Amino acid sequence: MTPAAPNRPVTLETLDALLQHQRSAALATPFPSWQERAGHLSALRAMLLKHRDALAATLHADFGNRAPEEILLAEFLLLKEEIDRVLRLGKRWMKPQRRRTSKWLRPARAQVVPQPLGVIGIIVPWNYPVLLAASPLISALAAGNRALIKMPELTPRTSALFASLIAQTFAADHVAVVNGDAAVAAAFSALPFDHLLFTGSTRVGREVMRAAAQHLTPLTLELGGKSPVIIGPGARFNYAVDSLLAGKTLNAGQTCVAPDYVLLPRGTEAAFIARARQRFAQMYPGFAQNPDYTSLIAPRHFARLQQLADEAVAAGAQLHPLDPAAADPLTRRFTPCVVTGAPESTALMQEEIFGPLLPLVPYDTLDDALAWINARPRPLALYLYDDDAATIARVTHETVAGGMAINETLMHLACESLPFGGAGASGMGAYHGYEGFVRFSQMKPVLTQARWNGRWLIAPPYGKRVRALLRFMLRF
Repeated sequence: MTPAAPNRPVTLETLDALLQHQRSAALATPFPSWQERAGHLSALRAMLLKHRDALAATLHADFGNRAPEEILLAEFLLLKEEIDRVLRLGKRWMKPQRRRTSKWLRPARAQVVPQPLGVIGIIVPWNYPVLLAASPLISALAAGNRALIKMPELTPRTSALFASLIAQTFAADHVAVVNGDAAVAAAFSALPFDHLLFTGSTRVGREVMRAAAQHLTPLTLELGGKSPVIIGPGARFNYAVDSLLAGKTLNAGQTCVAPDYVLLPRGTEAAFIARARQRFAQMYPGFAQNPDYTSLIAPRHFARLQQLADEAVAAGAQLHPLDPAAADPLTRRFTPCVVTGAPESTALMQEEIFGPLLPLVPYDTLDDALAWINARPRPLALYLYDDDAATIARVTHETVAGGMAINETLMHLACESLPFGGAGASGMGAYHGYEGFVRFSQMKPVLTQARWNGRWLIAPPYGKRVRALLRFMLRF
């Protein structure tokens, strides 16, 4: 069967045909040279940079409003930097790694040989569709793999254009994109890939994991969760508010590593709200018509956020809008709000918010703040604002999160030398840079025995000689 052309309807049969087409190609070229891999990475880089304005325009249209500057910063700049680093270092990553052998195995030699897995499946979320399609693809190509990419249905213009551009850049047996609804995504996740990477919600992640279990498909899950911010007792308070507000308002909070709630010293809530309002007015003057602020992706996402806020207020919480303009369901422009007094039982405090609502949780001691975090599922990101070395050490060592940033938000994701991944309920596995190369490689251990060796000394039949040798070996 001929694989489906980009943008045509996808069926279960065409999905399987695409996978088999790529698997046959992978078997025919099981270990591409670095020259070949670098050529594919360079082609991807050139395509992304050449068409960045067109992709930014489709993203703007899909969201209703999303500033091109934000798109170029948050998606294309990160991809360019990641590809450039892989092009500099990938040839070194490919080389076999020598390992020491036990004294009793000498003169055998040991090494780890990175080997392409084959065909990688990539399921892309809607919030950063270009970044989260191309970033895992970079790691897959660097490791010598083929890739099938399922783009999100909530960004149809961007998904269609990306599919067309990939088809112009790569042969279908090397990289291919499929588009379709949730049924296509479910069928995609059930394919017997050599590795499957899913980025999205914890709820859907569970479904993907169940589907992949049928074939024991290895998984990387990049999920979400409630990423906390701790404003420590030694924080530069105004700087902390300004910094985390920049992270919270990027893409209107529709970011998996966005600050989800803030733990701050009790009694500083009013100062936080006042500073946040002041800084927000500087960032987004004339908010109601400001072109730099992103709309929520769809009406149901707007309605969900409104419901989270309404439920919290009904339970006794207070909303503190950062701008007088009311949220607008027609443009899906949701006014950022700080929330105080939200009971723990509310959905706002239980679910990942994924939008511009920011609860404040006051604490009395750092011990209380750490206990609050550790009593909850492990987050994808954790942010600490403090300059005290002892506080930084405590938070670093006494909490577990997928990643951490100190006196910063989101930017650990932009550091291409750091792995990106979750912990516990926020995901499993990591990629980016070298860790991405390893994630999509079989790091094959290889032992090579020398022509002359002592293996015969411990071969049956066992007797006095072997027992004496074992006694000697166990003494050292």
